[in-house]
Amino acid sequence: MDEELLSEQLEEAKMLMDEAIEHLERELLKVRTGKASTAMLNGIMVSYYGAKTPIQQVASLGVADSRTLTIKPFDKSAMGDIERAIFEANLGVTPMNDGEMVRINIPPLTTERRQQLAKQVRAEGETAKISIRNARQDAMKAIKDEVKGGYPEDAGKRKEDEVQAWVNSYNKKIDLTVENKEKDVMTL
Repeated sequence: MDEELLSEQLEEAKMLMDEAIEHLERELLKVRTGKASTAMLNGIMVSYYGAKTPIQQVASLGVADSRTLTIKPFDKSAMGDIERAIFEANLGVTPMNDGEMVRINIPPLTTERRQQLAKQVRAEGETAKISIRNARQDAMKAIKDEVKGGYPEDAGKRKEDEVQAWVNSYNKKIDLTVENKEKDVMTL
């Protein structure tokens, strides 16, 4: 029976639950809402002098207006590479190069596309909940193993209740995050 080991395992489970929420928030930033946001360019890697480099490191990103993103390369020779990376990212937008910078016009979303995006948002939420459930399962197994090893049953039950309270709290957070993003996507 090792109280310290159990505490470490429970802390690890809580950390995994935190990571699931952070991952959900990062993924939802990438979902387009019809408004221009530099967040939709996160994760785009530009082949710059043979090395895959994040777009933020080769260009200055900006929002000209609610429908236009601007990308001003630090080195104009990277313009073609930036355009290619945006095409390959499959964002459903077409970059336009004016010699100075790359502009991306964000087309208004159709109702059908909004519904697809809302479904994608819900799927991301479900993925986060699965991660939470997996972390709970690991934590519960660790508690049960400790109880078998001589840890007091009533203390084990309290630990299980504590883990379940975490799960309920994280699931509420996920539901709220998904609901807010869904509203954002469905709003014209």
